[in-house]
Amino acid sequence: MNATALPARMLATPSFVSPRGRARRVLPGFGLGLGVTLTYLSLIVLLPLAALILRAAGIGLGGLWQHLASARVGHALGLSFGGALAAAAVNAVFGSAIAWTFVRYDFPGKRLFHALIDLPFALPTAVAGIALTALYAPHGWLGAPLAALGVSVAYTPLGVMVAMVFIGLPFVVRTLEPVLEDADRQLEEAAATLGASRWKTLRHVLLPQALPALLTGAALAFARAVGEYGSIIFIAGNVQNRSEIAPLLIMIKLDEFDYAGATAIAVAMLLLSFVVLFAINLLQAWSRRHD
Repeated sequence: MNATALPARMLATPSFVSPRGRARRVLPGFGLGLGVTLTYLSLIVLLPLAALILRAAGIGLGGLWQHLASARVGHALGLSFGGALAAAAVNAVFGSAIAWTFVRYDFPGKRLFHALIDLPFALPTAVAGIALTALYAPHGWLGAPLAALGVSVAYTPLGVMVAMVFIGLPFVVRTLEPVLEDADRQLEEAAATLGASRWKTLRHVLLPQALPALLTGAALAFARAVGEYGSIIFIAGNVQNRSEIAPLLIMIKLDEFDYAGATAIAVAMLLLSFVVLFAINLLQAWSRRHD
């Protein structure tokens, strides 16, 4: 039978009718794959989260609020989430420029710099923290000139954000690069032919194509930064109500056997992270519909 004579629905559906008259998929293993996926996600993700929620339910809303109402906890949560959002915004801007440069230009040492982008992935977090501290300390290579200008990085909230930018940059660059490589350059040439400036071409042609990937990379950078511990504690200095992050405060609570306090902070971080990531997903959906 000619394929053009078949209904479009039959051509689009990857299934066939068995001798018993039941529709079956061409690719086998859907039920098994779905079962393995749900089981694995339940054991690795949902079960630990459920245990945390049950632990928090045993404390009660009043107990949770009592632990979260202190100024120390509020400042630690604000620094973790505020610093992560600021670092994600910085990485969105400079990561886009770096990805654009890697995709569109050739220059000496490109492969070396391209490999260096992945360094925060492979580098142990403690090593990254020690390196950043040595670099931005008051007597470090960058810390000394900045200190002469009156700018302190190490042992300040600024140092926390610097560490978050360091660990989050690869997420933005690696997420954007495939999208920029696949972008239709004929659209850019057509815009230039029609008299559009470079700014208009960037805003109306490239940005709509890259925006969903940019938001995804920023979300991944934010998620990594908000829960980062090893690379931040060295450069942060861990001063109460100044440079103390929420993951460190959880560890302090656990060392003090204050499991209720640690659970309260963990639940707050979970809920705040979910709200921020949900908002980013809504923004991604809006950008796709707008595009």
